[in-house]
Amino acid sequence: MSDTKQYYPEIQSFLDYLQFEKRYSVHTIEAYQNDLEQFFAYLIKQFDTPSIPTILATFIRTWLASLKNDDITAKSINRKASALKSFFKYQMKLGVITVSPMVTVSSPKISKRLPEFVLESNLETLFKHVEFSDDWKGKTERLVLQLFYATGIRLSELVNIKEGDVDYSKSQVKVLGKGNKERIIPISNELAETLREYVSKKSKVKEGVSNLFINENGKRLQQRSVYEFVHNYLSIVTTIKKRSPHILRHSFATHLMNNGADLNSVKELLGHASLASTQVYTHNSIEKLKDVFKKAHPKA
Repeated sequence: MSDTKQYYPEIQSFLDYLQFEKRYSVHTIEAYQNDLEQFFAYLIKQFDTPSIPTILATFIRTWLASLKNDDITAKSINRKASALKSFFKYQMKLGVITVSPMVTVSSPKISKRLPEFVLESNLETLFKHVEFSDDWKGKTERLVLQLFYATGIRLSELVNIKEGDVDYSKSQVKVLGKGNKERIIPISNELAETLREYVSKKSKVKEGVSNLFINENGKRLQQRSVYEFVHNYLSIVTTIKKRSPHILRHSFATHLMNNGADLNSVKELLGHASLASTQVYTHNSIEKLKDVFKKAHPKA
């Protein structure tokens, strides 16, 4: 696979485009690179290294079929197909090809799983009845959990929030999301005041740290440690299998939808690029409506 880029320098050109123009994350670029190198290694071996303009939809279909035979999940195959779509779209942009071979390639269907979420009553139990230690560690952990649920932000976004990103007078937080896109998320006046108090006491732990949250040693929070304590606290109040910061993001979105929030507004709050990503949360609200119907309608 190391020779792949030698035969197809277009791969590196595309990865550079993702990095410098699209500003994709390192993790995303690595995923694209792995998928593309896998595909082009297959072309080299099976079809004698065809040039980009001579790659046929048939070549792509046989590769995707071989992945299916190797028991690769439909989700992974879809991701690889998506990488190829982006790659060939870029080749069209450059004028290398006029039509993408992906036009007639269909991706395997994935059975949609509804995102899990924590019940509102369970989160109320967490914040009202679960005891957090009265030291800096406990205060930080409680506030982190509150901010996750109040804003629906991602783990990576939370650990990178700076003190200056919180506007106390307007009760809002500025977040740097995927693709370096900024978004503003409103918070309650009460939470804004709690954050202000937290920051005012930070200097007693450590001065000069711009990150909003720091641990008891005065260092910025690490994603792994945040994941661990969120998992531990959620384990106290819920039995769902996934108990991660991302579940609090799902809970934030689901509870908004269940309480009548507009889909476009939820999309903006979550920082989704398209409505398709947000629409999965409507399924949970529909399930809730079905449940209400079954319990309340005489003909149900």
